[in-house]
Amino acid sequence: MTTITATRAPSTTGSHFFADAAVLTGRSLKHITRSLDTIITTCITPIALMLLFVYVLGGAINTGTDVSYVSYLLPGILLITVASGVSYTAFRLFQDMQGGIVERFQSMPIARSSVLWAHVITSLVANLVSIVVVVGVALIMGFRTGASVLDWLAVAGILILFTLALTWLAVIPGLTAKTVDGASAFSYPLIFLPFISSAFVPTASMPGPVAWFAQYQPVTPIVDSIRALFTGQPVTGDIWIAMAWMVGILVVAYAFATNIYRRKVS
Repeated sequence: MTTITATRAPSTTGSHFFADAAVLTGRSLKHITRSLDTIITTCITPIALMLLFVYVLGGAINTGTDVSYVSYLLPGILLITVASGVSYTAFRLFQDMQGGIVERFQSMPIARSSVLWAHVITSLVANLVSIVVVVGVALIMGFRTGASVLDWLAVAGILILFTLALTWLAVIPGLTAKTVDGASAFSYPLIFLPFISSAFVPTASMPGPVAWFAQYQPVTPIVDSIRALFTGQPVTGDIWIAMAWMVGILVVAYAFATNIYRRKVS
């Protein structure tokens, strides 16, 4: 267990939020570096899915485009990578809550919100590392892109916003779950959601009701936006729909999570 020593007066904690968040983030990141199986496990599922769909099922799938299937598939795989990773945020926060670590932090002169933000920043860093690994594997499998530097920056921005939205969503079960399985189980629907979207096949190939759901759920516009950026195609209005979904989820999840946290530690 990492020991954190605080020496300043409680009255000054508000002005030291960034320093507190940095120290607590360092603690969380040390836990990850001492247990690299967290990142490895996060990468295994999306890489296994990519191998399965490209080398086993890809030959039977007609995407209606001239891009390779691994290039078509990658945006959805990246979202699955994030969905797999954020489950560990709920798991780590649950452990801190049940182990009394959060209560111990609250007895110290530190900013209360820094505890949650440390978990969120840790999730962001860990997921970005996982994304880099998955993109590296995709390049080995034949992924090619004509995206410019600005396109890559736009993709990075979308993935960061998506990660923040899902991470704050993960904070809620991390704070409220009664068991460790309950804390992590919330991510299963998030991992499944890309399968009913344009991530693997065009939505037009699906039966009517399924196609309607796939077209209007949040994953499809996000996937379509990233795919357009990767292929150098004009980004349509999907990008604004994607942004609206991600910002909406982020704002609502943040509000619920911080409200629950205040009640838990008050």
